[in-house]
Parts: sequence; C-alpha cells; structure tokens
Amino acid sequence: MKFILGKKIEMSQVFDADGKVTPVTVVEAGPCVVTQTKTKDKDGYDALQIGFGAKKKINKPLAGHLKDLGKLRWLREFHLTGDDKIELKLGDKIEVTSFQEGDLVRVVGISKGKGFQGVVKRHGFHGASATHGTKHALRSPGSIGATHPSRVWKGRRMAGRMGNDQVTLKKIKVIKVVPEANQLFLKGAIPGRRGTLLKISTN
Repeated sequence: MKFILGKKIEMSQVFDADGKVTPVTVVEAGPCVVTQTKTKDKDGYDALQIGFGAKKKINKPLAGHLKDLGKLRWLREFHLTGDDKIELKLGDKIEVTSFQEGDLVRVVGISKGKGFQGVVKRHGFHGASATHGTKHALRSPGSIGATHPSRVWKGRRMAGRMGNDQVTLKKIKVIKVVPEANQLFLKGAIPGRRGTLLKISTN
C-alpha cells in the first residue's frame, strides 16, 4: 500500500505522443513525515499517522506530539490491513517518488462549499412551467408530501446546505510524476478548491 498527503494546486492538461489531450489535476504531494505508529496490541488497530505542510506556530500539545519533527500543518492517519507490510518508523519521510505513472489511486478530499441552495441547483429539479399562470414558483420544490402521514418523510429532497462534504474518488490514474517539484498529475477533476488537503493512497 502506498499513501501520501497532498494539496490541490490547479487543473491543467497533458498531451501524449499521439497528440491526445488528457485533463489532469496538479497535486503537490509530500514530502510527508511519519509522526506516529499505531499497533493492534497497543491501540486496537494498525495505522500510520503522517504529517504534511508547514505552519508558523503550533500549540504546545501538538508541539509535544511533534517533538523534533517540525511544525506540521496537517496530520492524517492511514489504516493498515494485515496484508500491508510497510517498514516505516517515526521520523521517516514519504516522497512522491513512491508513486509511478499508471498507478490507480484513491483520492479523498472535501468538496467546494456552495452554501444554502434550492432544489433546482442542489438536486437537479427542473422547476415549474414558465407559462400557464406560473408567477413566483419557477424554482420552487412543489408538494413535499401527502395528507396522510401529517409529516414530511425522512430523506425528502429539499433545499439546504450544499457541498463541503467528504468525497472519495476511486481508481484515479496517475498520469505523471514530477519528483523535482513534488507533484502528481492525476487524471480528471479532484474534489475541493485550490489548496484543499487530499489523502492519496493505492488501497
């Protein structure tokens, strides 16, 4: 299992030898530092905690946890299964060179927050007819239930907060690895705005 933390930079495109264009998302990935190892005997599960990014100032509890490891901005865990054999210990670095072109990775990120939205934008409702007497209900949700239950059924699609949710994409292809810039070029669009933290792994 390979894993790393990264930061979304921008979208771009890559041309292959035949001139075919592929849309990609440029991700600044690593270098990451192993900040904690967890074992099944001690913690109940096997995992590695790694840190990424830098901050000017961190609080004292975090400074004690990161003793001699620097002022890291993000800390995230990657759970290990019984088949994973990773010889990493506290303080070891994880570089972008652990990935290769053609790898299929799993990407987890936080999608863009869009605030409170109506049913047309949030759920794709087509809205009411624009003619035949419709006046102020073009984008209204319409009826939200029958008379009998005397309540609104749970799960009814209505207006509300949209976005800012954790999104997981699977089988995203690594198009290019740029070690000198610590960059991964991932095929297609990746959730989140520029600067969003991304968890990238091969499992």
